[in-house]
Amino acid sequence: MINNPFILYGYESEEYFCDRKEETAELKRLVTNGNNVALLAPRRIGKTGLIENLFHQSQVRRQYYTFLVDIYATKNIEEFVMAMGSSMLSSLRPFGQKVMQRFVSFLASLRSGISFDALGNPSWNVEVGDIRTPQATLDELFRYIDEADKPCIIAIDEFQTVSNYQEGNLEATLRTYVQRCRNARFIFSGSQRTMMGEIFLSPSRPFYQSTSMMNIGSIPLDKYTAFVKKHFDVAGKSISSEVISDIYQRFDGITWYLQRVMNEFFSITPQGYECTDVMTDTAIKNILKASEFTYQSLLFQLPPRQKELLVAICKEGKAKNITSSTYIQKYHLLSSSSVQSAIKGLLEKNFVTLNLGVYEVYDKFFGMWLIGYNR
Repeated sequence: MINNPFILYGYESEEYFCDRKEETAELKRLVTNGNNVALLAPRRIGKTGLIENLFHQSQVRRQYYTFLVDIYATKNIEEFVMAMGSSMLSSLRPFGQKVMQRFVSFLASLRSGISFDALGNPSWNVEVGDIRTPQATLDELFRYIDEADKPCIIAIDEFQTVSNYQEGNLEATLRTYVQRCRNARFIFSGSQRTMMGEIFLSPSRPFYQSTSMMNIGSIPLDKYTAFVKKHFDVAGKSISSEVISDIYQRFDGITWYLQRVMNEFFSITPQGYECTDVMTDTAIKNILKASEFTYQSLLFQLPPRQKELLVAICKEGKAKNITSSTYIQKYHLLSSSSVQSAIKGLLEKNFVTLNLGVYEVYDKFFGMWLIGYNR
């Protein structure tokens, strides 16, 4: 039993994972029947949790090696290879020394970066500078995958990141490896729908028509309400459906924000008491206060025009036509050209997201803090 059932990071167990039964079953059906999958969802909606939930299904755990590779912070092929290699070794660790050593035996190009303890268990000590021939190391990783003693499922999270690599041919290289690999199925998950759509749906791109497309949205309110009430009940606490619904609507049903607020609600509700709407402001203020230093640092790094536009988008909530004279006058912005320049910078720095012509602040808590939530 954990102290707070509303998990914010990682995956604990199916008990603390809300619903996604249909999505888990569909993803399992696809990959276990020979399909590679492009999994699309906005950030923080729960796609990584869905993959983890799939990997923890008894049949999948028994029959497959599973690897989850997060490449969000990578910038080139060397960092991609390092993320993939370290993730694979970490995932193989529970299978014991023999399995790990077999994996390491394929990595001739990285032998100096892998050390062994007194029991012969390998550790990943590879730095980016150690990967002198990333193409050769990538070839070794895929050779292991193809020759592993179990079939593999490899999930590459935030796959659209490869489009920004300085090497322009990595998509084609990966497509060749994936096409030749007979012992694995791949899940390419991504949060930027436009970029993911270009990768998998554009006839000019290497991955065109190579995967089954799967989209996931918010967990239905009724399912999430039942999940929250159950965990409050187990702890001898209660929470009204109205409070849950209010938070669900405020944060557009995005899982991470719901979990963050419910985590706070759970911690400030004494056993034997009910969480009511009067606690909402306290919970959100606690969350914003905990991140205030981070938010101040983020704001400090922005040029004035980007800061002005960011505040305007926060106030609007879902902003459209931001270069129009109406919008510029409403928020006292300088000009259409300055807005175009500012929004480019905000998008590049991931302060703002763009979906179907709608601009929103990426971090909803940051947006609330920025416009002075109940100060």
